[in-house]
Amino acid sequence: MTKSDEGRDITLRIAQEPAADELLARSPLAALVGMLLDQQVPMEWAFAGPHALAQRMGKDDLDAHEIAAYDPEAFTALFTAKPALHRYPGSMAKRVQQLCQFLVAQYDGEAAAVWNDAATGAELRRRLNALPGFGTQKAQIFLALLGKQFGVRPPGWREAAGPYGEEGSHRSVADITGPESLAEVRAYKQEAKQAAKAAKAAAKGK
Repeated sequence: MTKSDEGRDITLRIAQEPAADELLARSPLAALVGMLLDQQVPMEWAFAGPHALAQRMGKDDLDAHEIAAYDPEAFTALFTAKPALHRYPGSMAKRVQQLCQFLVAQYDGEAAAVWNDAATGAELRRRLNALPGFGTQKAQIFLALLGKQFGVRPPGWREAAGPYGEEGSHRSVADITGPESLAEVRAYKQEAKQAAKAAKAAAKGK
C-alpha cells in the first residue's frame, strides 16, 4: 500500500468480508473511500463499500481519475442500485466523487501520495483534514489506521491521531483486527453515544 510496506503483507479484517478486506489492504484509494463512507452506517458496511463499488464499475480496484470524470448521475446510480452502498447513497456518491477530484487535482490521482512523504504526524493530519469529507475526527481515525495497521508511522503519528492513536485502545476502525475487536469498538461507540446523550439531557435540565 505504501513505499514503506513493500514486501510486507497486510491483512485486514475490517469489512469482515475477505474480498473487501483484501482490496482495502492493497488499494490506498479503497481505504480512503471506506473511511469516507464510515458515518451513520455500521463500520463493516462502510468498508465493504469500495469493493462493491469496484464490482459495479466492472473493475478490480478503484481509480481516482475514472471516478473524478464519471458522469455524476451515472455514478450516483451505482450507489443507489439495490442494495444501496450507503444509508445516504446520493450524498455519499457526490462526496466520493469530490474526494477523487481533489486527489486528481492535488496528488495526480494517487491516494498514497497523501501520506507517503509526510514528514511528521502533524503534517499528515493536516493533509488528511484537507480532504473533502474529512473532518478532524475522521482525519485522526484514518491516521491511526495508517499507523496501526499499514505501518505508516511518521514521527509523532500517535500524538497527531489523538486518543485514536493510543496503543491498546478500542475506539475506532483503526483497532479492528477481527470479530472480537469489532465488538469491543462497537461497545465503546455505544457507550460514548449514551454518555453524550446523558450529558445533553443534563445540560437541558439546568
